[in-house]
Amino acid sequence: MSTVTAAASGSTTGWAIGYTITIVVVLVVVALVVPILLLARSIGTQAKTIDDSLGESVRNTAALKELTTTIEHAEVIVAGLERGRTRLGG
Repeated sequence: MSTVTAAASGSTTGWAIGYTITIVVVLVVVALVVPILLLARSIGTQAKTIDDSLGESVRNTAALKELTTTIEHAEVIVAGLERGRTRLGG
């Protein structure tokens, strides 16, 4: 009878050790994953803010694409003014 009791007692000790190790491993994994998820959430929030800011920058600078046309017109105007000045003897 004592060998059966010792074998039964040994098998439950193994289970307890196995469960304990499993719980410790799960807790370690959770402890490592939770900060990563919090950081990812923070990055996602900041990315939304950055994207909104970039969209506003695109709207605010949209007129700059016409800058080449403005420069070309200014050059034509300056050339005309120079011709007029030359004709007036200035």
